[in-house]
Amino acid sequence: MTLPSMVSTFLVSLSAIFFVVDPIGVVPLFLAMTAGDSKEKIRSTALRACLVACGMMLFFALFGRIIFQVFAVSLGAFRVAGGILLLITSLDMLRARPSSTRTSPTEEEEGAVKEDVAIVPLAIPLLAGPGAIATAMVLMARSGTSALSALPVVAAVVLTFGASYFILNASSLVQRVLRQSGVAILERVSGLILAAIAVQFIADGAKELLK
Repeated sequence: MTLPSMVSTFLVSLSAIFFVVDPIGVVPLFLAMTAGDSKEKIRSTALRACLVACGMMLFFALFGRIIFQVFAVSLGAFRVAGGILLLITSLDMLRARPSSTRTSPTEEEEGAVKEDVAIVPLAIPLLAGPGAIATAMVLMARSGTSALSALPVVAAVVLTFGASYFILNASSLVQRVLRQSGVAILERVSGLILAAIAVQFIADGAKELLK
């Protein structure tokens, strides 16, 4: 893999993973679930949630091929399925409402009263939900089989959750600066970009299935 292609893969991977993880969209839920907690506990909760979600994403990205082989699923079929899932998520983002593919109202209510919300529902499924995991697997499968070709996707996952930690840790500031209207605008812009990436996933998968 040449340097220009690695840079291109990294930029596509970073935009796709960051927008589907959508840490800014998680901010209102994070604030509700950590209301009344000390700054130290909020920092610890954000750190553990991001570490667990990052680990989950990397696991499925690196071992996705084995999962394909075990269940006899072709890359083309998974691209189409992942693209449809992303498209559903992006449509919810365009309407600035929580996606039902990430979490349900029941899970949100349980999270608000749980003592420890870092693993469930913050890490899974809010940050590392089905759409995010599918995106990481498809991007890794597209990038190639060599260890070097995996670096852009791995770097994109790590950078996304590094940024997610800082955003969640400063969630009160983010909410004050952006307000509800600002968060909604960012959600819609992110949703539009994610919809385009989802359509590309579906198109690539359909081409493979038709061969």
